[in-house]
Amino acid sequence: MAAVTAAVGGDFSDGDVTPGAVTDCVRWQEYVCRLRVTAPPVDDPSWDRTRLLDYHSEFVTLKTPSMERAKAELRVTLLVNNRQSSTARRGLIVSGPPGAGKSTTLMELGRSFELSERRRRPGLEGSMPVLFASVPPTYTPRNLAKVLARFAGIPVHDRMTEHTITNAVCHVLYERGTRLVFIDDVHLLNTRTRPGADTSDQVKTLMERVPATFVLAGVNVEDSPLLTGPRGAQLAARCKLLRTPPLLNGTPEQKKTWRTLLRDMEGALRLARHRPGTLLRHAAYIHLRTGGVMASLSLLVREAAIRSILDGSLAITKKQLSQVLLDVQATNAARATLRQRPGSSPARRKAPGLPPRAPFPSPTGR
Repeated sequence: MAAVTAAVGGDFSDGDVTPGAVTDCVRWQEYVCRLRVTAPPVDDPSWDRTRLLDYHSEFVTLKTPSMERAKAELRVTLLVNNRQSSTARRGLIVSGPPGAGKSTTLMELGRSFELSERRRRPGLEGSMPVLFASVPPTYTPRNLAKVLARFAGIPVHDRMTEHTITNAVCHVLYERGTRLVFIDDVHLLNTRTRPGADTSDQVKTLMERVPATFVLAGVNVEDSPLLTGPRGAQLAARCKLLRTPPLLNGTPEQKKTWRTLLRDMEGALRLARHRPGTLLRHAAYIHLRTGGVMASLSLLVREAAIRSILDGSLAITKKQLSQVLLDVQATNAARATLRQRPGSSPARRKAPGLPPRAPFPSPTGR
């Protein structure tokens, strides 16, 4: 049996600060107000190992074509809804596969909008331009209203009915000037069930009662029950669908977009011995490993950077990239891509970084 060696002094500490999910307006304000400044150059003496690990753990948020399209569509939709007096305001649905950057897109849209509102109306104390929430796993109309109330800072006790909580939410959002409401994970709403149908109706009711633009997001929403049947048709008639697909690497234009993203990521690295252009040289390999999915790409680059800090090499190489074990979705997709390549032999189907399929243990443990 091989010896097990510790990478960092034998402990498994992940540091002192772990950012929590944005579930209330206080944490949202902390997220919005946090300054984003360019990191010091790689030769700055302030970089020590702890700071390097923290920086590459958080890293940077990069703009993608999908994010830019969503921002442009939201800007137009806000103008369309600005003076609309009827109940059927226009909304947006951001849809895509897992890990494609839907939630990040929502967070960035909300942050950009709130900062622009503060610049435009600096004297408004106590306003809440943006509300951000996710569909709870045990969804009911009352539970969704409780999630919105928690973000807005509305106290909720057990005796309050769904109707009472909803009225309080609508009143506070109106009084505090909320103009954007983001609801994530709407793919969880199965309108073929009673709780899902009722919660979907709750979303439509809120869209009618709150004078704000609603942006929904979920995994492949167009294929989910949310937009099917009479209830789904009503929601589909009010919302535009924006896809956030993985980035492709086939046509010259797609290759250019992919390489631009890798170039921006490489420019954000702060590794003293990293060779510029390494990620671009391995652009095809990185796309094979990640499938162009933003979450997988972020994990690959951040973990490779952190591994190089831990082993002291301070440079990302193909060997570092190949040592990163990615998520199941990316690993299976890479295997499928290799199998589909014409003339591929079993030996060539094993790309660096793809773990071997582990056999299930026999009942006897042999």
